Amino acid sequence: MMIIGEKINGTRKQVGAAIRDRDTAFIECLALEQVEAGAHYLDVNAGTSSEREADDLVWLVQTVQQAVTVPLCLDSPRAGTLQAAIRVVERQAMINSISGEPDRLEQVLPLVAEQQCPVIVLALDDQGIPKTVEDRLKIIEHVVKATRASGVADDKLYIDPLIMAISTADDAGLIAFDTMRRVRELYPEAHLTGGLSNISFGAPARKYINQAFLVLAIEAGMDSAIMDPSSPGIAPLLLAAQAVLGRDRFCNRYNRAYRAGKFGSP
Repeated sequence: MMIIGEKINGTRKQVGAAIRDRDTAFIECLALEQVEAGAHYLDVNAGTSSEREADDLVWLVQTVQQAVTVPLCLDSPRAGTLQAAIRVVERQAMINSISGEPDRLEQVLPLVAEQQCPVIVLALDDQGIPKTVEDRLKIIEHVVKATRASGVADDKLYIDPLIMAISTADDAGLIAFDTMRRVRELYPEAHLTGGLSNISFGAPARKYINQAFLVLAIEAGMDSAIMDPSSPGIAPLLLAAQAVLGRDRFCNRYNRAYRAGKFGSP
């Protein structure tokens, strides 16, 4: 299970202030915290205006790379911003994201093809997020045809079915799971990812909903998540779910983590 740390996002109040004030120490602390908790990639999202975004994302990339060595997930819908950030990355980055939106696909996909890098694929188009599994699959099919035509292999794709809040749609979780299962059948070499905390937006005690969703999503085929790896209890739950589903040979990873004291008190 690949974890993409979600916390360096300028739409968060404290992170936005740190970007504005060029607070290196704050950003480095967020990066280290997530990597120490098990993140394999760190999402970096400036979340600022189009006039500032490229400079802000370049600063974020350079700041995070001073603190950690994990690869980054460059988060912007703008090709120009992504190009500026790619020039300063020290190891191959992931791009977040392309979608069925014609402008984004036309502008960002050539950069993905040039870099031959992993990319997140969003199941939305210029009409927004479809309500049904079938309509999401139509968008995914359209994007996969385009990535294949551009020479991007399916195993570079991290398909996001788009996880919506159950506080506003009772079937949001079910639609996400059904989409994941269909994607796994149709594109077995591709990966599945998604913003874990979206499922619990607007609900109290969100960590319990996030944890329940994570276990069920793993069973549905999800092998990556954009999440907070330092959330209490999430790491043991993730390891336990993979062991129960037969994805951890003889519980080796689970046992090593327990012996290393990563579970806390029994």
